[in-house]
Order: sequence, then C-alpha cells, then structure tokens
Amino acid sequence: MDLAQQRGAGASFCPSEAARALSDDWRPLMPEVRRVAAGLPLVATQKGAPVDPMTARGPIRLRLAP
Repeated sequence: MDLAQQRGAGASFCPSEAARALSDDWRPLMPEVRRVAAGLPLVATQKGAPVDPMTARGPIRLRLAP
C-alpha cells in the first residue's frame, strides 16, 4: 500500500517493485505479492484492462482502487 500511496491516484507500479523492497532475491516472492495485492484495495491491470492478480499470466500493474 505504501508504494500505491506514494505514486498517488491514477499512477501504477509493478508488483516486482514491492518484492524488490523486501528482498534481493525477489523473484520467489512474486506469487505472494500478487496474493496479498488481491486482498488489498488495489486494482490490477494488464495492458490497461482490469485483471485478477491471482490468475493473470504475465506482467501486471497495480494501482489504488478508485
């Protein structure tokens, strides 16, 4: 949530940014970051369209929910 709030309304971030803030070995954390994001007031998008962060394949972006 800190990343989303720092970016502000309408701006997005890559979930890997959250994982990188937690560990140098961030790649194994990606499924957990997506799982946590799914339970927060965030919107996940892929190519600008809303997606479920748990089932989306490939890169996603996260932003504050309106």
